[in-house]
Amino acid sequence: MAKYIAQILVLGTQVIGRAFARALRQEFAASQEAARRGGGGEKGASRAAANARTGITVEEAQQILNIDKLDQEQVNKNFEYLFNANDKSKGGSFYLQSKVVRAKERLDQELQSRKQETDP
Repeated sequence: MAKYIAQILVLGTQVIGRAFARALRQEFAASQEAARRGGGGEKGASRAAANARTGITVEEAQQILNIDKLDQEQVNKNFEYLFNANDKSKGGSFYLQSKVVRAKERLDQELQSRKQETDP
């Protein structure tokens, strides 16, 4: 009986150890990916500040407005459509309409910062 309990304990410890190691590797990979996306130095700091100020990331804003590539014309077109589609007088949702507005604001900020980077 003691032999079986010892085997169960050893086996359980191995399973937990492997799961912990896998979780650690995944967390490290996610951390590296977040650092890569955020950029480094001043650019990363300004992007993090914009994310905190608006409460939304560029990636999330692109998903909300259904945009693959940042283009001012496409942002405006999708914003107008989604804003009007979610109009409360047409049975839409004020919450969704506000998310669309926040997404447009965030993408406008990103486009403005990219424009300033290219202009000397």
